[in-house]
Amino acid sequence: MSEKKSGGKKIRKSAKFPSLADVDLSASIDSYDAYTRRLTALQIKLLALQQRYVHEGRRAIVVFEGWDAAGKGGVIRRLNERLDPRHSYVWSIAAPNPDDQGRHYMYRFWKRLPLKGDIAIFDRSWYGRVLVERVEGFAKPEEWGRAYDEINEFERTLTDDGVRIIKLFLHISPEEQLNRFAERLRKPYKRWKLTLEDIRNRDQRPAYEEAIAEMFEKTHTKTAPWLAVSSEHKLHGRIEALEAIVRVLGKGVSDTPPDISPEVERLLYARLGLKP
Repeated sequence: MSEKKSGGKKIRKSAKFPSLADVDLSASIDSYDAYTRRLTALQIKLLALQQRYVHEGRRAIVVFEGWDAAGKGGVIRRLNERLDPRHSYVWSIAAPNPDDQGRHYMYRFWKRLPLKGDIAIFDRSWYGRVLVERVEGFAKPEEWGRAYDEINEFERTLTDDGVRIIKLFLHISPEEQLNRFAERLRKPYKRWKLTLEDIRNRDQRPAYEEAIAEMFEKTHTKTAPWLAVSSEHKLHGRIEALEAIVRVLGKGVSDTPPDISPEVERLLYARLGLKP
């Protein structure tokens, strides 16, 4: 475990950070029935945890990064399926608009941080600075080079303030990515998802692998660690991601719905003219 001082405090980096080479892409689920059972159980736990977060004024951020077509959207749909939409927000991050371009790159993320009781879900995030902006040359080397410390300090500020941060990178092989691109291209209701930018990114996979490795090494911290999710098999990837979210959200938090006090319950029954 290494430590780095930031604003008088220490950012603790983990000695063991994820590596794409260590991800078991053969991991799968035995059957669709098994997947459905596990998914339902996880979604019920997520709903109970969300109710606790709302009741106790807690906040959380879920960050999704990963290869194009790795299944980020599919996981997010299952994550949100049973949640109360009044307290769960999905932010799909694309290229910054002209207004954002004239400000610090973190500005548009500060605007989207969760309020008390809320969960903010980022479909891509501030890590674009050290991924696409680095590889595509949108940021100068000195800009993306200092971004690792800026990101760590940003996340430390949030975790110090009580925000839970879950960071997931969905990993698939180049062969599986090609299969999914082909599926998108051949299906009318999916082909709109495929762009020439996706193809350009695929052509630069070695550069992205280098950037991802450095991102893991420099931003995998004790309070905001990375998890590399095996998404070669979609069903497994969804379950692994949701299990990680439940695990982090649930640390020190009851997974049963909040109750009301006996006195409030008594008064409610009396005012409504009901018997317990």
